[in-house]
Amino acid sequence: MSLEHRPNRIILVRHGESEGNLDDTVYERVPDHRISLTPKGFEQARDTGAAIREVLDGESVEAYVSPYVRTRQTLEALALPVAERDVRVEPRLREQDWANFQDPVDIAEQKAERDRYGHFYYRFSNGESGSDVYDRVSTFLESMHRNFETPAAPRNVVIVTHGLTMRLFCMRWFHWSVDYFESLDNPENAQPVVLLRQKDFRFKLEAPFTQWNTDVAPTERERSSWI
Repeated sequence: MSLEHRPNRIILVRHGESEGNLDDTVYERVPDHRISLTPKGFEQARDTGAAIREVLDGESVEAYVSPYVRTRQTLEALALPVAERDVRVEPRLREQDWANFQDPVDIAEQKAERDRYGHFYYRFSNGESGSDVYDRVSTFLESMHRNFETPAAPRNVVIVTHGLTMRLFCMRWFHWSVDYFESLDNPENAQPVVLLRQKDFRFKLEAPFTQWNTDVAPTERERSSWI
């Protein structure tokens, strides 16, 4: 890939507040992929969209979005200046699969077990592990890179997805360790995470992720992913 065709920035955006963020019993009745944003979630996405449009300042942009309802609603509320042909619905950006209709008590028990086992390797019953999501995000990155190979490649890429997927995207991009990945918090609802291209055509995070476990010291490689 020609380095000069790399975009100026890659902006990851977590979906706005969803019905599942407020009430986890909704997973008993509604498939995860059909859960919608709350009114607050729409408002969060509109505010984030205004901030992103100001940053873009008229530059070209293409968007990738998880197929889940809440992510597609978030993308629409962002109101980006992107043509319909430049929006790609990408199943590999979906949320981690936990189960089908979910029993909140069972999921709570599995989450506690995951905390003991490790978030990256623990596989939910009838679902995925973090490492499974990492693998599909890796194949998505290969596809995305191929789209940077022409002079017509956009100057900006916006990816609307889910919190864990965002962390795993950055883990794969910056070659973070499992320990460092597991020490980081998910972004807040509708929070953007910006990868900025540098003069050497490498990317760095505009701001690091919040680290909940400060006992894990980032390596020099991990620290160098921050600006």
